[in-house]
Amino acid sequence: MTDTLTKEQFVEMLRPLAEALQAIDVDAADAAAQAEKAAAFGGDAIAAIRAAATAHIDSDWLLPKEAGGVRFGRVAKELCGFSVDCVFMNSPGPRHRHPNGEIDLCFGISGASRFDGQPEGWIVYGKGSVHVPTVTGGEMLILYFLPGGAIEFL
Repeated sequence: MTDTLTKEQFVEMLRPLAEALQAIDVDAADAAAQAEKAAAFGGDAIAAIRAAATAHIDSDWLLPKEAGGVRFGRVAKELCGFSVDCVFMNSPGPRHRHPNGEIDLCFGISGASRFDGQPEGWIVYGKGSVHVPTVTGGEMLILYFLPGGAIEFL
């Protein structure tokens, strides 16, 4: 990706992924496997998204806000039924609830980073789940796909 990628172009890169994620049952025991089947973490599409996102970590549109050492930004308010947020973190974030679930695409940036104890890849939370998102062992860049844009900070 070039340094001239715009937010709008990045959103268009995410569109096919968001369309594929619409079929994920966030409450299923195999929800992360469903996400992997829909878009293989080791595949070309995810590699392109990773390259674009990591190339723009310091842009003014991907992660324009910071709170408590966590950088974040809203990538899309509505994309195929999801809001899409990007977060760069190496520590805990704010406790929150997922009324409609949450589908996370996690990219390790440094160290042996883990998100809520899981290595990089797909992580899915069911409807009504609550957690304190926590990265340990390094840094992660995470794309959060929130069905219906629903999130409740506690």
